[in-house]
Amino acid sequence: MADTHCEMTRGPAGGSVAGLPPLGAHVSVAGGLARAVERGTEIGATALQVFTGQPQRWAEPDLGEDDVRRYRDALAGSPIGIVASHDSYLINLATERAALLEKSRAAFEAELERCQRLGVDYLVTHPGNATGGDREAALRQNAAAIGAALLAHPGPTMVLIETTAGSGTALGWRFEELAALIEAVPEEARDRVGVCMDTAHVFAAGYDLRTEYEEVMDAFDRTVGLERLRLFHVNDSRVGLGSRVDRHAHLGEGELGEAGFVGLMRDPLFVDVPRILETPKDDDATAADRRNLDFLRRLARGA
Repeated sequence: MADTHCEMTRGPAGGSVAGLPPLGAHVSVAGGLARAVERGTEIGATALQVFTGQPQRWAEPDLGEDDVRRYRDALAGSPIGIVASHDSYLINLATERAALLEKSRAAFEAELERCQRLGVDYLVTHPGNATGGDREAALRQNAAAIGAALLAHPGPTMVLIETTAGSGTALGWRFEELAALIEAVPEEARDRVGVCMDTAHVFAAGYDLRTEYEEVMDAFDRTVGLERLRLFHVNDSRVGLGSRVDRHAHLGEGELGEAGFVGLMRDPLFVDVPRILETPKDDDATAADRRNLDFLRRLARGA
């Protein structure tokens, strides 16, 4: 890989445990955010992803000081060192529809404000859909909205743009679009913007992590820069390479298979970068997450 890799900077404290990177899953917040921390502990997580709001509704939650205190106390007493939040799926900061854009901006800012109150490390967001057809204008609009939110809500939380599979008008399925979006963020806010790479998404977008892992990471380094890569969503894909369809599978049971995760789990450059599962929960979320985390630990240890 390129020599620039060795100059990577890393994210917040919480790094590797016994030679393993921070590992975890997206878990339910039913019963409160403190209960989500308990669920993470139950699956042996050292990293976590949650929703702090409603992923399919515009309604904003009433997050009281007692909720924040209970969450922070639970986190302090847990082995979890890094927490990410995923924003609402309804948000589209790239839309040309004025009413939707206004609601999206307000929801994104509210999400960022909650993350700051909770001390969440990363806010993961989709780069949006260019429903108006002008992808370059949509990227600039998204970048302006992200920059405005970051400047209005200073603090440690980083915004991570998630790679997409590229279905329909989705932005961000090519590394070049991610780079353009980040470059368009106002300079004074740009150091708080990074990338979340979803393994199923990049595979569906045409990047083959099975046989060309180093080439994929070199391509990302040349276009975006590995220092921006702060989180992985680790998912297998039910659909094939370049399908541009987003369908997650249990690790090792999809088109990526075991070969699609060996490079990532043994790459010393990413030993401190968290891996978060978004794999199916089946009938028993705890058992499903434990099984997929065991898969990653086995690969990381070379077993």
